[in-house]
Amino acid sequence: MNYKVILGLAVVGFLMIIVASIKQMQSDIARINANLNKIAKQVGVEDTITDQLKGLLLEGKRIEAVKKYRIATGAGLVEAKEYIDSLKEQEIKNI
Repeated sequence: MNYKVILGLAVVGFLMIIVASIKQMQSDIARINANLNKIAKQVGVEDTITDQLKGLLLEGKRIEAVKKYRIATGAGLVEAKEYIDSLKEQEIKNI
């Protein structure tokens, strides 16, 4: 086999491993956030940022919600967009 083909297959395999790891981390983060929200409710901590983000989504201000989430959490752009999208999906299910 040609070394370029072998190298290409190795790169593709490596990228697949990275993508799988990222998806697992995203799943873990979602689970951790859900647990933290449950704990916060039991302790009586108000979740004002989520209420503000939901309000912005209801007003159609998705980009502003992403910015606000990034400022509040220090999250990256992709993570913030995914979180805001998940909030929007939750709101749609609750309607």
